[in-house]
Amino acid sequence: MMEETEEQSHPHQFEDSLKEEPRDGDTFRVHVVTWNVATIDPPDDVTSLLHLNSPKSADLYVIGLQEVYSGPVRFVSDMIFEDSWTGLFTSSLTPLQYVKVSSMRMQGLLLLFFSKLEHIPFIRDIQATYTRTGICGYWGNKGAVSIRLSFYGHMLCFLNCHLAAHMKYASERVDEFEYIMDRQTFDCRKAPRITDHRLVFWFGDLNFRIQDHGMHFVRSCINNQTYNLLWSSDQLIMMKKKEPLLQDFEEGALDFQPTYKFDLNSDNYDSSSKKRKPAWTDRILWRMRPKAPPPDEQDGNDSTLYGEKIKQLDKEDEYPLKVRQDLYTSIMEYSISDHKPVIGIFTLELRKMYDTPLVRLQAEGDWSADIDSLVVYSPLQPFPASTWDWIGLYKVGFSSLSDYITYTWVKDDEVAFNEEVMQVFVSKEEIPVRGGECVLCYYCSTLQCIIGISEPFKVLESRVAIEEGLLPDKTVGLDKNHSE
Repeated sequence: MMEETEEQSHPHQFEDSLKEEPRDGDTFRVHVVTWNVATIDPPDDVTSLLHLNSPKSADLYVIGLQEVYSGPVRFVSDMIFEDSWTGLFTSSLTPLQYVKVSSMRMQGLLLLFFSKLEHIPFIRDIQATYTRTGICGYWGNKGAVSIRLSFYGHMLCFLNCHLAAHMKYASERVDEFEYIMDRQTFDCRKAPRITDHRLVFWFGDLNFRIQDHGMHFVRSCINNQTYNLLWSSDQLIMMKKKEPLLQDFEEGALDFQPTYKFDLNSDNYDSSSKKRKPAWTDRILWRMRPKAPPPDEQDGNDSTLYGEKIKQLDKEDEYPLKVRQDLYTSIMEYSISDHKPVIGIFTLELRKMYDTPLVRLQAEGDWSADIDSLVVYSPLQPFPASTWDWIGLYKVGFSSLSDYITYTWVKDDEVAFNEEVMQVFVSKEEIPVRGGECVLCYYCSTLQCIIGISEPFKVLESRVAIEEGLLPDKTVGLDKNHSE
């Protein structure tokens, strides 16, 4: 269950393993972070945490935090404005052409999902939800937040949990996890439950401890780096042997020192009067959906059920998905919390179910604040268009869906169309007077995602504004977030 791989036993060699050539299909790198931040403010820099200096960049970043400070005043402020942790990760990743696709916050639990810009039109069916388990299920200090989506047609789910604390509550932690798995559902016919997804990543402060062994033995194993001597007494490993739900989840070797509990601003384990025993409370696991069994004779009596099983088997064979863990370790240099952050780097090897965006769009002619402008778009495949679809104008390097300069309702502002090409009007009053490098994004309300992004184009400076000597802060159409 905890077999050690060469890549995991020599973390410093992980970059070489990430350079392996794909054998079949396309490969994507997923960087998962879990960190209990103990209500502290973020550090100045997360370069090491995100491996931003790595020669091979991640395609997706999934960041799960626990115990983000959620005092009443701060929590209300974070609901209105971006919280400081989200702000730090966004400002670190946006210059590298990553976009925040989705986020979910439940009190102290925070889950962030970032993607390289090139993948954005192929990330669809995005939904996020939460489940409380603290204090009879009414308080959000414990529980789970999740984000699910379709990535090139493959259903993925990311689940960030904070489970019950203390040594004696191992069974309660499993009960909470089963409750979360049972309660969380999505408005998606193909994958309404977490276990219906092709691949699930489960991570967080799961709070499982090391039992049986005394403090002296545990610390001796840590000092000698003989971590494997502790694995048989790790509660999660023990629970996996008897809990069917846990047995479907895989985990790399715990070949790094326990991540809890440290004195603040140090690498020393708890020196307080409680002297809590070190433990691997912070974990990252994954689950591939078991391959569908072949239809049996009973299914043959139900033609609908039989047909669905055959269809699922054919799809799994035609569009394979494989996952490999390349690194599983803690990042010891961060000492602001009593937990060390843990990262897992994975390679997804899959065959894309589609590689063409649903919509192609572009800016028509020259754009500036002096003239009304046109967007031209063409549906490349059928999609569920609605009156709530819109096209947004974004600066190159935008950080999230809400980071638009302006937007126009597709149906309301349509000026010409035929079956293949549509034109949509954008008022000159909405275009930034100082111009800049921009892109257009088509947002499909039904699918709740961007389904097409234009090539970058230049919005020209307004000649009228220059001639009249207007200052940028006295003009319409450019908000302060885009005045740099």
